[in-house]
Amino acid sequence: MSETATVSETATGTGTATRSAAAIAAARADWDAWLEASEQQRHEPYGFLAYSALHFLDAEPRRVEGFPGRWSTGEQGPVVDLDAGESLTVDGETVTGRHVFGPVREREFRRAASFGDVIVELSRRGGHDLLRSLDPRHRLRETYLRTPAFDYDPAWVIRAAFEPYPAPRPVEVAAAVDGIVHTHEAVGEAVFTLDGTEWRLLLIRAEHLAGAGLVLFTDATSGVTTYAASRRLIAPLPAPGSTQVELDFNRAGNLQCAYTPYAPCPLAPPQNRLPIPIEAGEQIPSFA
Repeated sequence: MSETATVSETATGTGTATRSAAAIAAARADWDAWLEASEQQRHEPYGFLAYSALHFLDAEPRRVEGFPGRWSTGEQGPVVDLDAGESLTVDGETVTGRHVFGPVREREFRRAASFGDVIVELSRRGGHDLLRSLDPRHRLRETYLRTPAFDYDPAWVIRAAFEPYPAPRPVEVAAAVDGIVHTHEAVGEAVFTLDGTEWRLLLIRAEHLAGAGLVLFTDATSGVTTYAASRRLIAPLPAPGSTQVELDFNRAGNLQCAYTPYAPCPLAPPQNRLPIPIEAGEQIPSFA
């Protein structure tokens, strides 16, 4: 799909063509800014490239490699028992002995403590309490280079019909980490046609973005030029009375699990595994 073809097909005269070209230039500039913001986020000292470990917690207190103390979880949430000479920093205060962190909500990211330059994060995924560390000196962060992307193509901005469900439907979604199954709310389907074939993509509620839907998908580029497990696309949900949703596949982005094995990202449901190539958006990340 070429930019030139898109302009000529939508133009009915010189003025229209000029406006279309200007609109495309503006959209490309916004896309460039989106890519740059994503790269800046990846280079942050405590971004997801700093994740250096992931552990499941259970009722049995046990030592966890790389962390001080013995960790467990239960009705009170995660608990750490620190031996003599061990400590954590919690809310700016030095903690020794036993510390109860309190229950963790599903899909919460709680940066609960630190030791040295390492941050301790508590989270909950699929009913499991997880313990993760963020280390700014972690090798993944130090060896990360960049994330290439397909060139911007306005033909991959697709207007789809939005078919909302009468009520949100719970849908189970596999995770990039074994042993975890996510449950999300599906809000409807985006229906569109490519090369004469109709496709229906499931939209789940983007919980941290009001009024937005999340499309988790794979396609024929997955594992070839794009990350194999899944990519994601954020789409603003239609305003009341509207029946359309815009799918800008140029902004198909990588999930955290494309960069680190310590991210239990949700993966594409079967309905969203497309057999066609979506040659738009972010590609496989590059590491040294």
